[in-house]
Amino acid sequence: MNRRGFTPLEKAYPVRGRSSLTGFTLIELLITIAIIGILAGVAVSSYVGSAKKAARSEAYTNLGTIRLLQENHFAEFPAVGYAPAGGGTVDYEATPGVADNGLEDELPAFQPGGCTGCASPFGLNFTFAITQNVALVSPVPVPYDGTTAAQTPCFVAVATGVANTRVDGDVFAIDCNNIANFN
Repeated sequence: MNRRGFTPLEKAYPVRGRSSLTGFTLIELLITIAIIGILAGVAVSSYVGSAKKAARSEAYTNLGTIRLLQENHFAEFPAVGYAPAGGGTVDYEATPGVADNGLEDELPAFQPGGCTGCASPFGLNFTFAITQNVALVSPVPVPYDGTTAAQTPCFVAVATGVANTRVDGDVFAIDCNNIANFN
């Protein structure tokens, strides 16, 4: 700086008002916006993957719970066998205390969360069902294709992803032999 307070560059390129050396150029702003866009794209895809993994984890946990409750039911009522009593298939209806032949009537301790009394799928990412006197055929495909073999006593518990959600098309299953198509 000289005595008047101007640098040689400012003397060579005089500008009235603000100095030309302050502020950002258009290119600098566009590069910054592009970098922010790339970071946002990475963050959103990471979030979607984490949300899908969490929803699948919900299904794995609930299927493991169903299997344990079935084993307890079988130990407590060996003459009846696995739920549902009399065979067949039952679905989770989210109506505890209402005798509507839902999964919650057969295994009252099964409480997967969500919203009881709400319309299906009851605030859950998956619907649940149990079929008695069948077992999975190993290896079990992912998604589960419904293939079973007759086995008495045994059961297959199935979690099916709710349509139009992140887990649409996901189908997981576990049986009385702890054979499953998930880890």
